[in-house]
Amino acid sequence: MKEQLKAYIDLTRLHFFFVWPTLFCSGLFLAFQYYGGFSWILVVRAIFIGFLGFEAGLVLNDLVDRGIDKKVVEFDKLTKYWRVFGKRPISQGLISPKKALALFILLVAGAVLLVFTLPYPNSIYVLSIMIVCYGLEYSYQIKKRNQSFPFAQLMGRIDFALFPVAGYLCVGNPDINALLFALFFYPLALVHLGVNDISDVANDRAKNMKTIPVLYGVKATTYWILFFTVFHFVTAILFLTVLGVAAIVGFAVGFLLLSAGNYIILKGKSAAAGMKALPLFHVTMLIYAISIILEYTV
Repeated sequence: MKEQLKAYIDLTRLHFFFVWPTLFCSGLFLAFQYYGGFSWILVVRAIFIGFLGFEAGLVLNDLVDRGIDKKVVEFDKLTKYWRVFGKRPISQGLISPKKALALFILLVAGAVLLVFTLPYPNSIYVLSIMIVCYGLEYSYQIKKRNQSFPFAQLMGRIDFALFPVAGYLCVGNPDINALLFALFFYPLALVHLGVNDISDVANDRAKNMKTIPVLYGVKATTYWILFFTVFHFVTAILFLTVLGVAAIVGFAVGFLLLSAGNYIILKGKSAAAGMKALPLFHVTMLIYAISIILEYTV
């Protein structure tokens, strides 16, 4: 029982449980500023929609990759960063694919039931994004196995960019704020992916996965990260036009952390440098989300 519990914790990356609802609710609280309708019941529902929906995506990731993950030759620091017990439970036989599929269905069903408690047409907006995101996640995992240009990465990170937008659409409409949020988050998602791939380049080479470092090398990937960081700075400044003082402070801190992360990666140009910088990018996302939430609460 204890080992099974550990396996499910690794499968769901449960130690990051608080991050997904926070990102989702950042969109929700931005919508509160423009559409009103605040209620704690709605916030709690959004927390569980974000949590269940994102967790389902993580399980889907491992289900799709269960065969290729067996080719991993080393369980390095990145695996232990994402999975507190350092295991890939499906590919290592700790959780059967049938049980993982059942968990995925259960998580999706729970999220969908909660989504349908939202008013119409918001429920349809959020449900549509869920369907699109799961489709993109599946396509990303398959496409990155065989490509000569990083279409999978450019397409696949749209799902991450749409995640906080789904929170916005719980009470808001598809408008300029939703568009600016997506444009703000998309390049940051590509930055995060590049850092993650640098950190895991040894395993990706062993699996012949066509990630950015495998296609172009680690050095070129550092410039990919820098390019999309600068792109993100531009879209963040545009996004700030619909935000306020709390967000400006939070974004300024985020800019500093992203700059520090880029410096570490550009200087090191290695998997070790990627691992050292990765927490800075995750903390930045969290600071962004919290600062957007604070816009409504302070």
